[in-house]
Amino acid sequence: MNTDQIKGAAKEVAGKIQQKTGEVFNSPEQQVKGAAKQVEGNVQKNYGNAKEDIKDAVK
Repeated sequence: MNTDQIKGAAKEVAGKIQQKTGEVFNSPEQQVKGAAKQVEGNVQKNYGNAKEDIKDAVK
């Protein structure tokens, strides 16, 4: 695993928490921010996965 995979997964979890918190407190702004953070985390995690795939292919 590399740091992009770890940080991306952490952002996804944080985004889910933020989105759920927004739902509980009826805050559409927090729901949207949470969803955006999840997407950002997913992109970063996928980037990390691609880096690992390339590293493994070179070996």
